[in-house]
Amino acid sequence: MSRRVVRQSKFRHVFGQAAKADQAYEDIRVSKVTWDSSFCAVNPKFLAIIVEAGGGGAFIVLPLAKTGRVDKNYPLVTGHTAPVLDIDWCPHNDNVIASASDDTTIMVWQIPDYTPMRNITEPIITLEGHSKRVGILSWHPTARNVLLSAGGDNVIIIWNVGTGEVLLSLDDMHPDVIHSVCWNSNGSLLATTCKDKTLRIIDPRKGQVVAERFAAHEGMRPMRAVFTRQGHIFTTGFTRMSQRELGLWDPNNFEEPVALQEMDTSNGVLLPFYDPDSSIVYLCGKGDSSIRYFEITDEPPFVHYLNTFSSKEPQRGMGFMPKRGLDVSKCEIARFYKLHERKCEPIIMTVPRKSDLFQDDLYPDTPGPEPALEADEWLSGQDAEPVLISLRDGYVPPKHRELRVTKRNILDVRPPSGPRRSQSASDAPLSQQHTLETLLEEIKALRERVQAQEQRITALENMLCELVDGTD
Repeated sequence: MSRRVVRQSKFRHVFGQAAKADQAYEDIRVSKVTWDSSFCAVNPKFLAIIVEAGGGGAFIVLPLAKTGRVDKNYPLVTGHTAPVLDIDWCPHNDNVIASASDDTTIMVWQIPDYTPMRNITEPIITLEGHSKRVGILSWHPTARNVLLSAGGDNVIIIWNVGTGEVLLSLDDMHPDVIHSVCWNSNGSLLATTCKDKTLRIIDPRKGQVVAERFAAHEGMRPMRAVFTRQGHIFTTGFTRMSQRELGLWDPNNFEEPVALQEMDTSNGVLLPFYDPDSSIVYLCGKGDSSIRYFEITDEPPFVHYLNTFSSKEPQRGMGFMPKRGLDVSKCEIARFYKLHERKCEPIIMTVPRKSDLFQDDLYPDTPGPEPALEADEWLSGQDAEPVLISLRDGYVPPKHRELRVTKRNILDVRPPSGPRRSQSASDAPLSQQHTLETLLEEIKALRERVQAQEQRITALENMLCELVDGTD
């Protein structure tokens, strides 16, 4: 890979500074790494890490203010009956996190600001609709309570967590295992990669593939894809000779890549973490001991290599802090949480500046915690860009906000068909299978049967009393 810098960037001297050991989270037993789980999720309040829990599914949630050794009896979030495969914090509520599991379910949890005394075992809601393991979760960037899940059944389901309903189910678009799913900035499109080597751009509300590219990377190993600020698609994958490769694509012209660069030879899948405010993408390979970062611009060669942060130990997983959780007083533009075997280590990326004043060029207005749309508005076809906030005075996380779930009346939805689903996951009107009149007739017949049984029971009790009296 060429390291020639074509243009001078204000991010050229970004560097990583690993925190001291006593500032890390130590003695966290991290579960075995698999390709389809990031194992670490972070927001301005909490750090969540998937851990082993005696064969069940669990993860641990730690306040960011807490550092140092974690007690082995520290409370877990546990409720799944099989290993947890992915976790994702809600972008609009720092106390809400979703988890996906090998047991085919998704659970949504409310995390208190205080440290609980016991394990958290009761989710706010359990979403059941997949027939196989669920390995990918992604919250909608602008619509409240909209959550996407992708499972081993090759199905993408979009949920309204506020009601427990299935908003959309994309069943027939992926013939094989889905490797990654990413929303664009306003949540109108999805970019997906699949084991069939095809990169797809999907309009979920129309249920259509609007563009696709076969073999964006010719290798057989998994691809990853993220939307950029300009609407392009940044991908990572492998060449036919198993070299790692990155690419930049224009969805309006998938025939030729905007940029395509070979990286190195390694088996670790490159996970892209994209910051739209700076247009920097950070590449973290599982099993690597480095983080490479590139700036994406409109100037050739379009993907500019900036620098590499290297450390001695390989990463088992990586979490990426949202921009609003960074310390602007220290010119911090990115923060990672690197998982080792028994500790979690913050890695801070800063841009050295002599002035102590707020750096406007480093911190444009960034998406805040307020949603721009409600779930029903998004489903009806409305789009809205994220509601932006200024980081000039720093970001103060809002106080605990409760997620309210309103389950609809069972008579308003039809019973589930096919794979088992909870009542809250039913997504079609009851009239498709049973009319209201039919239900009322069935209820009437059941009542008559119950009354007849009650009369029979009363008669038998009277006979028994007469026999007992006769015996006396």
